[in-house]
Amino acid sequence: MTPQQQSQKTRALCRLAPVIPVIVIRDAAKAADLAGALVRGGLPVLEVTLRSDAALDAIRQMAGVEGAEVGAGTVLTPDDATRAKQAGATFAVSPGLTDRLVDACTDLDLPLLPGAATASEVMRAADAGFDMLKFFPAEAAGGPPALKSLAGPLPAIGFCPTGGVSPDNAHSYLSLPNVVCVGGSWIVTDADLADGNWVGIEGRARAAAALRRA
Repeated sequence: MTPQQQSQKTRALCRLAPVIPVIVIRDAAKAADLAGALVRGGLPVLEVTLRSDAALDAIRQMAGVEGAEVGAGTVLTPDDATRAKQAGATFAVSPGLTDRLVDACTDLDLPLLPGAATASEVMRAADAGFDMLKFFPAEAAGGPPALKSLAGPLPAIGFCPTGGVSPDNAHSYLSLPNVVCVGGSWIVTDADLADGNWVGIEGRARAAAALRRA
């Protein structure tokens, strides 16, 4: 799968809903119930970050939930990509882009959503064949004004801003023509995960799914 084909796939996934929940899960036993709540709430594309020992087992559990498209986040190395694919991830998300990671995802047929924060990084990703990127860290890198500025010289690039996106500012991102969706950690809180509050998580997912895009 070439980088161009990977971007076609990740762009199609990003179009499925305005928000991709960014999830840190520490108890894989709750993963399937969590995925079910999010899918029922209208958010089928899920990013499970590789920041906990339970992440890969959680991906395995979530991948079996009907309607869920489960990806691995914080994919930094070829080994991360390989383990994510073996666990059932259908895409990978990285905060940046390296040649080794591109080669690994190409060999694995694993669609990659690489991160970029500056015009030079975006151009390097475009040179590699990627036209759908994660804008990270979104708020620290300039937020909506920075993305609006990038749209002029780089109109073919689509973005999923992640990092500091919240219910209060999500609309400011989604109103931009070069933003396909946003990534947000507010949908799944540690407290609700600990309590198994699937109703609360589903409710936030419904509210997020109703956000309007440009």
